[in-house]
Amino acid sequence: MSFMRHYTATGYVVWDQSVLLHWHKKINLWLPPGGHVEPNEDPVEAVLREIFEETGLASKISKNSNTPTLTFDYPEIIEPPRHILIENIDDPDDGHHQHIDMIYYCYPTDGIMDLLPGWSFFSYEVLKTALKSHQLEKTHLNPSIYPPLDVLALGVDAIDQTV
Repeated sequence: MSFMRHYTATGYVVWDQSVLLHWHKKINLWLPPGGHVEPNEDPVEAVLREIFEETGLASKISKNSNTPTLTFDYPEIIEPPRHILIENIDDPDDGHHQHIDMIYYCYPTDGIMDLLPGWSFFSYEVLKTALKSHQLEKTHLNPSIYPPLDVLALGVDAIDQTV
């Protein structure tokens, strides 16, 4: 089966050993900021724009220390995503399609001021405990309290990797 695919970028914003998530009312899940890559926009520009639009936070990409650094004048190098996910989407407006989601780990450049409504920080301990519970017991955690498995795992990894 062939799906229409959209390119998206998602940012796991790490602050004080926690990850910023919001309650996504449309799909009733805790998710990080992110959205579609717009025309003439690269994924780094997209994820930083989405974080700012959704949270009001100016952010930077956390460099991946495992990626070798190349330097040359041309062509320009942008920070690669930490992960790329393919997600099946069933949108009442757009129908069935897929997101090719480029995952970045980020941090706020000016600290945390007032968060916009609906946003919460999930601590490393909460994410790690929920992830272990899900992995060991193979139980489905209450989605109104805990993020989905991929968000738990990526949140823990983002905190572990972001410096």
